Amino acid sequence: MMHIPFQIALVTPEILLLVLSVVVLLVDAFNKTQERRLTFLLAIGSLLLMTLVSLWQWHAGVSGRAFDGLYVADPLSHLMKIASYLAVAAVLIYGRDYAEQNDVLQNGGEFYSLSLLTLLGQMVMISAGNMLTVYLGIELMSFALYALVALRRESVAATEAAMKYFVLGALASGILLYGMSMIYGATGALDLRQIAEVIASGHAQRMPLVFGVVFIVAAFAFKMGVVPFHMWVPDVYHGSPTAVTLVLGTTPYLAAFAVILRLLVEGLHGIALDWQPMLLILAVLSLGVGNIVAIAQTNFKRMLAYSMISHMGYVFLGLLSGVLAGHAGAIEKAYGVSLFYLLIYVFSTSITFGIVVLLSRKGFECEEIADLKGLNRRNPVIAGALLASMFSLAGIPPFAGFYAKLSVLQVLVGADHVAIAVVAVMFSLIGAFFYLRVVKVAYFEEPDDEAVAVQSNNGLITRGLMSVNGLLLLALGVLPGGLMALCVKVVEQSLKF
Repeated sequence: MMHIPFQIALVTPEILLLVLSVVVLLVDAFNKTQERRLTFLLAIGSLLLMTLVSLWQWHAGVSGRAFDGLYVADPLSHLMKIASYLAVAAVLIYGRDYAEQNDVLQNGGEFYSLSLLTLLGQMVMISAGNMLTVYLGIELMSFALYALVALRRESVAATEAAMKYFVLGALASGILLYGMSMIYGATGALDLRQIAEVIASGHAQRMPLVFGVVFIVAAFAFKMGVVPFHMWVPDVYHGSPTAVTLVLGTTPYLAAFAVILRLLVEGLHGIALDWQPMLLILAVLSLGVGNIVAIAQTNFKRMLAYSMISHMGYVFLGLLSGVLAGHAGAIEKAYGVSLFYLLIYVFSTSITFGIVVLLSRKGFECEEIADLKGLNRRNPVIAGALLASMFSLAGIPPFAGFYAKLSVLQVLVGADHVAIAVVAVMFSLIGAFFYLRVVKVAYFEEPDDEAVAVQSNNGLITRGLMSVNGLLLLALGVLPGGLMALCVKVVEQSLKF
């Protein structure tokens, strides 16, 4: 049996973040100033400390399974957690001015503490080695997100969005639990590796096992907002305070993807031919609906919601390629490509939502695409970051999104699914229209309202981070090999199938 001190060492990041979240909440309770600067600095400092801890664990080769397999520490978990820390730090930096100017923090610094608790749930999901841990992590993340969406209590739109998110999230959780119970009944195990062993031995009851997989895939389709389970995404993105939309649109997808890798790829890889058709249908529908419906949107946040749906379709295509790959090397590469694509999507969309947050101020929400008119004259730095983000999301070279989409198409063609690759390319061409429309509005149109044309009030750190984020997309587009190789390597080292 593994020694208790070693198990505690494995879960150090989660324990540390829980303590720091409580400290942030307590400090804020005694902070009477409206700016909440100390709370903000503590939250950012906590994330930087967490990044250093996970980097040290990764460098030192800290890995293993704790608490009878409930918790897993491996290179995949280290990479996903570090990416989550950095993304949440960017979210808090981008969202700080908005949160203070738009009264999101009028009742305290809950925005910061709830964001950290959301991250804690994501960390539990990323390191889940058991279906019980998966569920606990999802619920911890979800309840914090429900509270974040409803943070602006006097807003009817925010309250409505929170209720929709809560009701549909509870429905997805119920579906997930039902699927898990059927898999437990079919295999007699909750541990993901034990489930894989029972399936490989041929002792699992096939009918309840397949039905359980159907429910689990449907539940995660709800959580990731893919078609036909996407109905909550545009409404929740639109109704949430913009700083909260920034939280919703980034890191939760990293955690959900990590769970899908562990649950489907590692635990249920033995019946991959049963869940592969579901992924194919979800991916194609998401590509079609996401790209086509986004064209009709004039609200920027709703357009980004449908954009997210289409990009999740590409992520699922990468997973699908792993199932169809003919040999071990191709399987790891396909799953690594999916991970690479998702990381690039999070980098790109964090800029876009960050810009919406930065251009909003007290009494004005930058929600319509028309609100971006003349942005290049008002703030060339932010306009340049917007261009980098839109070009990356559209898959235009030399930005990272182009290489990410090309990699997914390559593994699809390598798995002999040329027709699906052609369909994906066609929908990407359709999607390029609404991304380029945003760039056109920002660079070539005059603002309708002089009040909207006022330059946004944001600090040097925020502008610097926005610039670094945009340059990172360019650098990863020109030299993507390092991150791609890292993604493939962590999949090879972490997943067993």
